[in-house]
Amino acid sequence: MTFFKHKIFKPFRNVFILILAVFLVWMLFFDANSWLIHHELNTDIDALESEKEYYQKEIEKDNKAIKTLSTEEGLEKFAREEYYMKRDNEEIYIIEYEDSLKTKEND
Repeated sequence: MTFFKHKIFKPFRNVFILILAVFLVWMLFFDANSWLIHHELNTDIDALESEKEYYQKEIEKDNKAIKTLSTEEGLEKFAREEYYMKRDNEEIYIIEYEDSLKTKEND
């Protein structure tokens, strides 16, 4: 018992304090429900919640796009802007400026 004669280990002479210290160390680091595992799971939950918010915003944006495409005017606007479609009796001229062209330097 010469190990417990130092001042540092004086509180550990009491069996209850020794058991409490071992219990706390076990619960904080080694148990299946330890603080470290809970901390890791909480960070995972936070990441998943932020991902959920992102996807909810994307769903709202897509629903708005679907609403605009469900109307005749919205569908025509989309076809004209994205696919350069035209009516039979009209001509389309596409004007591109140097700063709007995709080049290797701009990417």
